[in-house]
Amino acid sequence: MNNHFDVLVLGGGSAGLAHAQRAAEHGASAAVVESGPLGGTCVNVGCVPKKVMWYTADHALHFEHAVDYGFDIEVNGHDWGALKTRRDAFIKRLNGIYQSNLDKRSVECFVGTAAFKDAHTVLVGDAELSAERIVIATGGRPIIPDIPGAEHGITSDDFFELEARPQRVLISGSGYVAVELAGIFHSLGSETQIVVRKDGVVRGFDSLLGTELMAAMRASGLPVTTGVIPQGVEKAEDGLTMISEDGRRFGPVDCLLWAVGREPNSEDLNLEAAGVTQDKRGFVPTDEYQQTNVEHVFALGDITGRAALTPVAIAAGRRLADRLFGGMEGRHLDYSLIPTVIFSHPTMGSIGLSEDAARKKYGDDVKVYTSSFTGMFYALGDKRQRSTVKLITVGDDEKVVGCHVIGEGADEMMQGFAVAMRMGATKADFDDTIAIHPTSAEELVTMR
Repeated sequence: MNNHFDVLVLGGGSAGLAHAQRAAEHGASAAVVESGPLGGTCVNVGCVPKKVMWYTADHALHFEHAVDYGFDIEVNGHDWGALKTRRDAFIKRLNGIYQSNLDKRSVECFVGTAAFKDAHTVLVGDAELSAERIVIATGGRPIIPDIPGAEHGITSDDFFELEARPQRVLISGSGYVAVELAGIFHSLGSETQIVVRKDGVVRGFDSLLGTELMAAMRASGLPVTTGVIPQGVEKAEDGLTMISEDGRRFGPVDCLLWAVGREPNSEDLNLEAAGVTQDKRGFVPTDEYQQTNVEHVFALGDITGRAALTPVAIAAGRRLADRLFGGMEGRHLDYSLIPTVIFSHPTMGSIGLSEDAARKKYGDDVKVYTSSFTGMFYALGDKRQRSTVKLITVGDDEKVVGCHVIGEGADEMMQGFAVAMRMGATKADFDDTIAIHPTSAEELVTMR
């Protein structure tokens, strides 16, 4: 087995696999080091199994509206265990596909935990591997808060190990993970509540999205309590109770899920031996070309601490390989205008600047368009969900710099609008586009 490579990738997640395979396609000898199943967070305990669970919850929500369309159906419960078995088998198949893709490109895969010996050498168990270039892509993991009793809670990783659905659930957190998993539990019948430290959910997005989502969750019977700073967790026969700093008690519940952020998998890498610097949280900073402070060492994906999204990691990894091994000088990822979707209930999509960010950057040149409406899906029933769309424009030509949607279909409609914005579309371009009727997406090209 070869122990010296053109590029050695530490981490077999989205970023690492994308880079190694593209580098091999350009003719480089490449290897990947991974201690767990191939695919990393996204495939194993993130995007992919989460979307399976979202589809499950979405079925439950649609069953509620079936009567509006003349169906007389009875749902006799849900078999969480059977779903888990099928979902796990699907993920295992994906793990095998990733291994097959590496084999097809002659990318070697070493199983174990990587640690630098020096700037060009990495130890994996008893093996000593060296490379001209090394790429750090070891990802991250959920944070468990440092408070008494926190170990009684679970994280998003543990969520996918649950053999049965807990009936009483408390989620601490306000971001992607918190609102997505809360929506799944709630839709499938768990008594679910969210507690957040500040004044709302998904605070990193345009304020309209957080406001609308919190209102929708509360209207559906999913309570959100603000200003809760966890201080400790008590375990008793009747369940878990979380205590906040101000003395409020939340519980008892069967499941306490921490969704309070992620931290980098960097502590075992022995980065000091390679001279690679970290920030105070352990992330590995890079320049716009994914290069660390060491010339031949690069970092990709969640380990860098920015834009922790699978498509971003893949794009950055492929562009880095194109530049290093494909002769594409200057090729790198532009981190602006990244489209993203939160698979909450209802779904949300966002591209570009929030209104606050736009006004800070452009001042009075900003003009905002919004529209709220009830999608046609709800037209025949009494239980309705509002959708809202928002465009943020700048300058006399009203270039679109922000696009935000919450409501039915937000997840699928955003990709096309991301292309338009990437090409520099203006409000006039949106207005001049023929609407597809009747859809929710048409609201984005008919606003005045």
